[in-house]
Amino acid sequence: MSVRDVIIVGAGPSGLSAAIAAKQRSLDYLIVEQGVLVNSIYRFPPQMVFFTTPELLEIGGLPFVSPFDKPTRTEALKYYRKVAGTYDLQIAYDEKVMAIERETEEVGRSGEAGGVVGSGQTGRAGNRDDDKQPVFVVTTRSSRGVQRARSARNVIVAIGYYDHPVMIGVPGEDLPHVHHYYGEPHPHFQQRVVIVGGGNSAADSALEMYRAGAKVTIVHRAPALKKTIKYWVRPDIENRIKEGSIAARFNTCVTAIRPSSVVVRSTGSSAGRLVGSGPHDEAIVPGTQSQDAPGDTATEACPAGDAGKEEEIPADAVYLLTGYRADTDLLCRAGVALNDRSAPVYDPQTFETNVPGLFVAGGAVAGIDTGTIFIENGRFHGERIIDVIARRVA
Repeated sequence: MSVRDVIIVGAGPSGLSAAIAAKQRSLDYLIVEQGVLVNSIYRFPPQMVFFTTPELLEIGGLPFVSPFDKPTRTEALKYYRKVAGTYDLQIAYDEKVMAIERETEEVGRSGEAGGVVGSGQTGRAGNRDDDKQPVFVVTTRSSRGVQRARSARNVIVAIGYYDHPVMIGVPGEDLPHVHHYYGEPHPHFQQRVVIVGGGNSAADSALEMYRAGAKVTIVHRAPALKKTIKYWVRPDIENRIKEGSIAARFNTCVTAIRPSSVVVRSTGSSAGRLVGSGPHDEAIVPGTQSQDAPGDTATEACPAGDAGKEEEIPADAVYLLTGYRADTDLLCRAGVALNDRSAPVYDPQTFETNVPGLFVAGGAVAGIDTGTIFIENGRFHGERIIDVIARRVA
C-alpha cells in the first residue's frame, strides 16, 4: 500500500486550500470527501446569500467575481468548481471516513516504507534519522458500501460541522416530518410549521415560509432572537412577529414532538411570553404528560426539573434549526483529546493535535463555539498546516 504525505478529510474551502498548498509544495496528497465538492455549501438553502463579501471566500489566489456585494450559494458553488478544476485537485468523492488509525511504519535504509515506497515520494522516508515513523490508515466507506483503506504520514481533518446537527434529545425528534435542515418554502404552502431556534437559519426560513403561505410559529428558549441575526433580516423578522404574521414563543423550550404537534413548556421570569399571536395561532389544549429532555441543556430542549406552563402547538412540519457541531467522535476515536468546549486540543501555531501528524482545520477546530470559525478565517488554516508538513518531509 502506497503511503502518501498527507490525506485531507473534507473538500470544503479549508480542505481545498490545504490541497492547493500541498500541490504547490509537490507533496503527495489526496482529499477524501463524504459527499460532493464543498458539500456543506451545497446543502445550504438554494436561495441563501452569504453574510460576507466575495473576496473573503477566495482561496488559491483565484478571484471570486460577483456582481453582488454578498455572493449567493449558486455563485459560491460555481467558484469552488472553478478552483478545483483550475488546480486539477485530487478528490475522492462519496467516501465517508469511518476511522483514522495510527500505526508504525518500518523504514529501511533504501527509503522503502514497510516494503512499499510512497507514491511519488521515493527515498523521502530514508532521510529520517529514526527507523520508525507514524503512518495513519484512513478507512472510508461509500454510499454503495464500498470500503477502502489509504495510508498517509499526515492527516488533516477539515470536516466542518454542517453535516452534524445538534440533536435536542426529545421524544419524536426522529419523526418523518421533523427536519434539521431547511431547503425551500413551497412544500409548506398552507401548512402549520414550527421552527425551533432563534438564529439566522430560523429567521430566514420563517420569513420565506410565511411569504410562501405557511402558518409559522418560532419557538426559542431565550427571551429574544439572537443578536447575530443578519442586520438586514432582523427588522423584517421582528416586524412580522410584532404584527402577528409570524407567531413566536420566547422563554419556551420543547419537551416532545408528536405526529401533528409540538409540546413546549415556558421557562424563565417572563415564562410563556407569547409574541405575535395571530389568527392562525390555534393552540391545542395543553397536554397532561411531559418529559424532560436529556442531554445538552444549551439546546432548545427543557432542562430537567424546569416547571412552567405547557402548551401543544399544531404542526404539520417541524424544523429544529438549533445549530451544528463537528464530528468529534471521529477525532476522539483517533486519539485526539478535547477541551472543555468540546474542541480538539491543538497547537494554535501548527494546528497539530495531541496526536502527532494529525491536524485539524476549518470548522473542525471549533467545538461548540462554531460562531468563531468561518470560511473567511478557516481558509488560511490549510496553508499553515502544509507549511509544517512540507518542512518535515524536506
